[in-house]
Amino acid sequence: MAMTARSFASGTISFGLVTIPVKLYSTGESSVGIQLNMLHKKCGSRLKQQYICPTDNEVVGREDMVKGYEYAKGQYVLFTEEELKALTPEATNAIEISEFVPLEQVDPIYFEKSTYLGPDRGGDRPYRLISEAMRQTGRAALARYRARGKDYLVLLRPFDEGLIMQHLRYADEIRPFTEIPVAPADVKEPELRLAMQLIEQIASDKFQPDQYEDTVRQSTRDLIEQKIQGQEITAAPVEAPKAQIIDLMEALKASLSAVQPAQPAAKAVPISTARKGPKPSPRTAGETTSTEVRKKTGAKR
Repeated sequence: MAMTARSFASGTISFGLVTIPVKLYSTGESSVGIQLNMLHKKCGSRLKQQYICPTDNEVVGREDMVKGYEYAKGQYVLFTEEELKALTPEATNAIEISEFVPLEQVDPIYFEKSTYLGPDRGGDRPYRLISEAMRQTGRAALARYRARGKDYLVLLRPFDEGLIMQHLRYADEIRPFTEIPVAPADVKEPELRLAMQLIEQIASDKFQPDQYEDTVRQSTRDLIEQKIQGQEITAAPVEAPKAQIIDLMEALKASLSAVQPAQPAAKAVPISTARKGPKPSPRTAGETTSTEVRKKTGAKR
């Protein structure tokens, strides 16, 4: 029997003059690697970190610490506890919608963490209303969310039977791609056709994340368990590097011969039941379907 998720915060969605009480839930556990601790080699005790003043060469306790901002090299302005409170905006936990935009207009580069939103007491009807309205219009809501001393830009979008809140980066937090060196190169038509054929050969029409897992984390856990059981562990032999094919056409042809076709996608869900899921984004101008690509390239599926 599935356990009910526990919310970690409460908030309100402001939609015009409508206020919707909501609860916030974690979407899952962070994918962290295996944590190894620093121990004293002599006795095996876990080590503790300390703050050391390089000027006085002494350990500084928390009661003697203050916070400061470096406004010039080696020069700091210090803040008292009261001043630090003034620097931290008051948490309102209000999610104030500013505008609605087509979901496909928000590039995933802006996405950070995501949070499930569920209705709080008395908010079931307006919660269902706004989620269904966004689903029907194909739009998502851009909103401001002030919590934990920060002013977040968030995106509310329909997800499954309800809403999900996507934390976004601000525009000035995105590094422009113009900083990335990309040398000009000619794309030859025969190579392009083979590359498209290779894409079609391993293409799937459905994202199935449950087919993937963190194999490095699992193998590390297995090795640690062996060590706990008193067994010796050794590093796995390094795979010999594959022979590199310099000629691009030859590499594409070899890839087409070696690659296994993707599994066929599941049958389409009837329209009567498909409305429960998120509305698929419409095809943008210039976008080509799998069938059209195969017609152009002559590739067979």
